[in-house]
Amino acid sequence: MKYIISGHNIDVTEGIRSAVEAKLGKLDKYFTRDTEITVTLSVEKDRHKIEVTIPVKGSIIRAEEVSTDMYASIDLVEETIERSLRRYRKKLIDRQQAAARDSFTEEYIEEDYDDEDTVKIVKSKRFGIKPMDPEEACVEMELLGHNFFVFLNSETDEVNVVYKRKGGAFGLIEPELD
Repeated sequence: MKYIISGHNIDVTEGIRSAVEAKLGKLDKYFTRDTEITVTLSVEKDRHKIEVTIPVKGSIIRAEEVSTDMYASIDLVEETIERSLRRYRKKLIDRQQAAARDSFTEEYIEEDYDDEDTVKIVKSKRFGIKPMDPEEACVEMELLGHNFFVFLNSETDEVNVVYKRKGGAFGLIEPELD
């Protein structure tokens, strides 16, 4: 695997670089040699954050971990990625069989993992959506006490989602139809 390691408010020392490569090197068994892993390390006060992005054909595998120690964050992010790979293996492979085979090793594709980490939908909900503008949807979301809200955008006649971001700001997700 190829590593692209960068730092924000932190010098990426040889020790940190080797720790990242050693820990994420455990993921070698899942990916082909030409897979690029982008790692961004950052420090804000006592928050040591690592973000790992692994683009594979048809998908992006991403994990982020924060702790009070960079080496602990590195350990946590490797576990998170491995857990995600086990959980979504069938979905990744089934969705784009040919493309996935170009990104993942045969061992990973053929291995029979426990289905203990598979996603199980335990509740389904149906509700009517009424046309409204994004600001009105934000107010509705706040009134309900939710972190996101699905609505029909009265300006575009498309289904949109508003969500609450860290720090209290709001975000809007609009579909991009091809």
